[in-house]
Amino acid sequence: MEKREEIRKIQFTGNSSYTVSLPKQWIMELGLKQGDQIKMVRKDSSTLEIYPPKFERKFQKKEDATIEIDGDETSSIVRKLISLYFLGYKTINVKPKMGRLSPIQRNTIKEAVKRMLMGSEIISDSSGGITVQVLVNLLELSIDGAFKRMIHLAKSMSSDAILAMKENNFDIAQEVINTDDEVDRFGFYIIRQLKIAIQNEHMLKEMGFKNARDCLGYRLVVKNIERAGDHAALIANDILEFRKPIKKEIVEKIEEMNEFSLAVLDDACLALFKEDYAQAEKTIEKTNEIAKYEKKVRDVSKLLKDEEEIYRIRRMTENIRRISEYASDIAEIVLNMNIEKSLKKIA
Repeated sequence: MEKREEIRKIQFTGNSSYTVSLPKQWIMELGLKQGDQIKMVRKDSSTLEIYPPKFERKFQKKEDATIEIDGDETSSIVRKLISLYFLGYKTINVKPKMGRLSPIQRNTIKEAVKRMLMGSEIISDSSGGITVQVLVNLLELSIDGAFKRMIHLAKSMSSDAILAMKENNFDIAQEVINTDDEVDRFGFYIIRQLKIAIQNEHMLKEMGFKNARDCLGYRLVVKNIERAGDHAALIANDILEFRKPIKKEIVEKIEEMNEFSLAVLDDACLALFKEDYAQAEKTIEKTNEIAKYEKKVRDVSKLLKDEEEIYRIRRMTENIRRISEYASDIAEIVLNMNIEKSLKKIA
């Protein structure tokens, strides 16, 4: 439908009321007449929404959603569940289009809820369908708390991956890979809450955001933290795949490189929490030093003859470098979120 706008003056009538006239054409098109009621909603600090009560359903957000799946669907079920979780639905029903859910489909849904959808539980489970309910209480797990926990887990994954390499410990390496699911769960939860906040100013303020633009910034930061965890998991997977110890002098240099990448990640996240433009700029400059640490690893690896080991070490350093690059990306986001403060100081 074509978007139309009208500018009308606010009139003061009586002793306490203000009135605004509505265009006659609009009233006729909507099938309204004198004496009909209209509903007025204050959406945020700068928006008023006006509509007839008979159209209210169009404006209300549905809390329940139903997915109908084919008999051979499996992996696509998970994608649909995550999408509806992101959109803020409180109840998600999964039903077969025909017949019943297969045991594989039911297990896929239950595993997805357990591993990915924080604050959710299955309240009904049968071959005729599964119902998932999201029971998250904002006061129990704030965005800030979830975000800090996510960062802590991603950093711990990276440190433990290097510890597993140092000790050639396969149990620690496997635990790092398992923890990646936990990082993703926090990420999914934060994205869900951010989407809710963007649509509701009260929730926006309740979560501690000044405006919807900050939600977009945090959404991008979450993605970078998820990727940092992914690269830690790749290092751990490499340890399980090759199952051979690395020479001590090479391990030491890789360890130094990893400590540096986690330090700049810390700096970037601190700049985010403090809304510190200057620190973000310093962090971006500092991340360039990762090349120096990468060179140290290459230098101590020059005498290696085993092509497989050379390739393995190169992959590890690439994964660690990527973590420092994500720190730089986060700092860049902080700059974008706080540029106006910088302009005010200059002025």
